[in-house]
Amino acid sequence: MRIALGIEYDGTAYNGWQRQKTGLGVQQRVEEALQTVANHDIEVTCAGRTDTGVHAAGQVVHFDTDSQRDDRGWLLGANSNMPDDISVIWAQHVADDFHARFHATGRNYRYRILNRLQRSALHRHRAWWVYAPLDAEKMNIAAQHLLGEHDFSTFRAAGCGANTPHRNVTQIAVMRDGDWITLSISANAFLQHMVRNIMGSLAAVGEGEQHPDWLAEILASRDRKRAGIAAPPHGLTLMSADYPEAYGIPGPLETY
Repeated sequence: MRIALGIEYDGTAYNGWQRQKTGLGVQQRVEEALQTVANHDIEVTCAGRTDTGVHAAGQVVHFDTDSQRDDRGWLLGANSNMPDDISVIWAQHVADDFHARFHATGRNYRYRILNRLQRSALHRHRAWWVYAPLDAEKMNIAAQHLLGEHDFSTFRAAGCGANTPHRNVTQIAVMRDGDWITLSISANAFLQHMVRNIMGSLAAVGEGEQHPDWLAEILASRDRKRAGIAAPPHGLTLMSADYPEAYGIPGPLETY
């Protein structure tokens, strides 16, 4: 049978999602917990791999098992064997053809900036502290140039292994709430470091170093060297993945 899980995690202590030969990935801890419950080896497949230091509120995974457990048993059993910075937020049996990666029609990310003079002790692992004043309205105007399907080579990491740089951004917005600036972005899929590279370029617009139309110019150039810095990973969170309604996949328990 096939089981799907919704997982949230603080990525601070991990070298990204993926299991690896050196360093610790979130996937390794998830599989170790599930193997204790299932009494056999487990390999999970995720909706989207996150990089070192990146968080998730609604990562979705699936795995196959012959062990008989109800949904509550998988959830409680996994969490009782999970470290405190990883939590299963829902578990459910799914159709045998469900695939967490290939059936995802979209991924939704959020990037947060704390924009004030004082750094934060409480949010140091969950937001990028920028003390220079940022113009969120201009950042939002600039971001709209990225809507639609484009070649996003400008915002692609040098080591990205994707077969194509083309992605379709379906929603993007930058909003300010007090000292907080939030980038919300949705796309069919993302390139490695794509959101962080976009955020770094938007910050250059917000600081007044570049004008909003600059985003259109560098996007068209397909040249990573013309874009801004990569924003640090700890401000980024994978909020959720989208699936056809027929699969009945829940969303995150709450927003952050």
